[in-house]
Amino acid sequence: MKKTLSRRARVATGGAVLAAVAAGTFGTVAANASAPESAQDAAVSAVPAAAAGKRDTTTSTHLTIDAAAEAAQAALKAAEKEGQRITVAVVDRNGNTILTMRGDGAGPQSYESAGRKAYTAVSWNAPTSELEGRLENAPNLKDIPGTLFLGGGVPVTAGKAPIAGIGVAGAPSGALDEKFAQAGAAALN
Repeated sequence: MKKTLSRRARVATGGAVLAAVAAGTFGTVAANASAPESAQDAAVSAVPAAAAGKRDTTTSTHLTIDAAAEAAQAALKAAEKEGQRITVAVVDRNGNTILTMRGDGAGPQSYESAGRKAYTAVSWNAPTSELEGRLENAPNLKDIPGTLFLGGGVPVTAGKAPIAGIGVAGAPSGALDEKFAQAGAAALN
């Protein structure tokens, strides 16, 4: 036969359990805070950080924010000369956005598209117009998250390694978008 406790008894029992748990927790914290370091703890904290060897590291080149802004402004200016309203995005080697500039009157879809084109260009180190053709042989490429295989993205390289991508969207064609992205990249040389 199961015995049922009254509501008052359940509340009192629950409160007592919570008080015991709290006292144990705070007592442990207080004891740890005031206890001297053990010899093992002292030894662990005295170990210097490990130094990585030259063969264990790599150095990478990144585009500065000033250079990214210069490229974006050049792309916007090239589009403006032709009466086009665009958005330009610049991403770093890892595809992280350095900056995005939405030109006056650029369509709302152009913001995300510019970023995805820049990401695609730096990921494959090739202009996105060139990558469009690869979809015929590998149609699943378009399913990779964050990519957009439409003209308008160009890589920026240092040596032969990609260090950034510039993506432009909003002009009536991918060819125009890519022309403006190229103008941005050319401003860096």
